[in-house]
Amino acid sequence: MTTKILIDRRMNLLGSIWMVVAMAIFAIEDAFVKAASATLSVGQILIIFGLGGAVVFAGLARCNSEPLFVQDVVSRPMRIRVVFEIVGRLFYVLAITLTPLSAATVILQATPLVVVAGAALIFGEKVGWRRWFAIFVGLIGVVIIIQPGTDSFSVLSIFAIVGMFGFSGRDLASRAAPATLSTNILGLYGFLSIVVAGGVFSIWEGVPFLLPDIKTSYYLLGAIVAGVGAYSCLMKAMRTGEVSAVTPFRYTRLLFGISLGVVMFGEQLSPAMVLGSSMIVFSGLFIFWRGKSAG
Repeated sequence: MTTKILIDRRMNLLGSIWMVVAMAIFAIEDAFVKAASATLSVGQILIIFGLGGAVVFAGLARCNSEPLFVQDVVSRPMRIRVVFEIVGRLFYVLAITLTPLSAATVILQATPLVVVAGAALIFGEKVGWRRWFAIFVGLIGVVIIIQPGTDSFSVLSIFAIVGMFGFSGRDLASRAAPATLSTNILGLYGFLSIVVAGGVFSIWEGVPFLLPDIKTSYYLLGAIVAGVGAYSCLMKAMRTGEVSAVTPFRYTRLLFGISLGVVMFGEQLSPAMVLGSSMIVFSGLFIFWRGKSAG
């Protein structure tokens, strides 16, 4: 029994480390995308980023002798996942390019709260009143950050909220996705969804594509490498430790995102953002601490 406990703790520790690494790299990906948006349109960034990630995951799948298409790819959960991936990616990229990176990152941290609520409403998972109250408090934190009805409110902050709901829907659909689909295949079609999002937005945007300069090309390459690396680390974390043990470390992305926003883009933190982000983080940590309890 003692040996098993030690092994479980070790696996949870390793999983937690993988999660922290994943969140750090995701924040770096966001910074690269925001930097590239200074010269390229959002649609072009999404297309290049999506194609780059899709090529990498397709190569990894072929190296493992995995077929790039199986019937489960077009299953209903996967179709739903693709739609939410498109919505999440498009609006979150709009958020980090048009609003402060730190603000978009903070709002994104409400995703686990929405996932828990969705799991209760869609999958019938048991969520007691204490966790429902924590979800409510966390969402109030989002409202405090965007400050609707005040002079500080920006309608552009809605992009981050829509992106957050898109990612929440994607995560919920991923839970229902066929278990036969590997991480590489999920990654491949996830990045292809980003290409679709970029194509659709480019048609609506009507902005001509530009040949990226050397600096912007490095930003795009960095975003692709970071995106693939972060996704792989995330999958490693979720498959190494217990979900309840590693998931709370998702909130370290907030620290990395805010730090990069302040250092690289000269952003400033408002008291409302500090208060709102604290409410979101504490609510999320409380929910995972409660685990599967009835309340």
